[in-house]
Amino acid sequence: MNAISIKPSFPPLTHLQWRNTSSDRVFHLQPHTLPIPYTHLPPTQRDRRSLFSGHITMSSSTDILSHHTELTTESDFEQIVSPDGTLSICGFGSLLSERSARSTFPDLVNFRVAKLNGFRRVFAHVAPIFFERGIAKPETKEISSLSVEPCEGESLIVTVFEINKSEIPSYIEREHEFRFLAVQPETLEGSQYVTPAVLCTRYSDEEYFKNRCKGSQEIYHERYGRFGIDKIWRDDVLPCRVYCRHCVLAAKNLGNEAYDNFLDHTYLADRKTTLRKYLATTGSGIMEEEPPEPLKFRYGG
Repeated sequence: MNAISIKPSFPPLTHLQWRNTSSDRVFHLQPHTLPIPYTHLPPTQRDRRSLFSGHITMSSSTDILSHHTELTTESDFEQIVSPDGTLSICGFGSLLSERSARSTFPDLVNFRVAKLNGFRRVFAHVAPIFFERGIAKPETKEISSLSVEPCEGESLIVTVFEINKSEIPSYIEREHEFRFLAVQPETLEGSQYVTPAVLCTRYSDEEYFKNRCKGSQEIYHERYGRFGIDKIWRDDVLPCRVYCRHCVLAAKNLGNEAYDNFLDHTYLADRKTTLRKYLATTGSGIMEEEPPEPLKFRYGG
């Protein structure tokens, strides 16, 4: 698996001089221990952590990406690897389920619930894996999975866990169509974690084709075109029913706060209809449907 190499449109993370300053890493995480909340650090370290709030502007994107650093190369990811050699991942959809997370990352550690401010979940991402597994319904446009995007005033209940840094290349390859941001989750009590986590966010079709597919129709066809997908990020699609049910059950298993947050802070592609309203109206019946037998282990809830 090859790491993606895209020329950054902002100063590389090495300019921040964060990883090369030993005093910035005095917390030294140990395996199977929780990251230290941001508010527990001395003031000088809290000031240094603000360096990760880099301002970037993507001229071809409508998303507001200020206060977050975009990760475009494998070396960017390595800049936020903890001293114990792990990378924090932020889950917001199927990765709300520890079982699903472990099916993708068998060796993950520290699976936990957290809060992420300034983002919303949206069913606006066409996922080829639903076509591969036979659960996409293109005739009804029920073909989308979840992504997140910056949105002032929104707050999400998410999961955070760590993977070994050796898994970075495969992670980049697996989430090929997303924009990667370094974000700062919090505990549910509001204490910010020191270690940034990687979040898969909305990209744009133009940036994806130019940067990830290198302008190659062949690469795009192999990943999307062969499924009849000519646009990835859309505002006229509906949730894949099997996937939607799985994500709702995963959120419910995390507790009432996570469940309510998922229903009320997850939107259809129109960015107006909450998932709660959808499941009570045109999406009614989704939660009563069983996944196909071959997929029950993955999507059984």
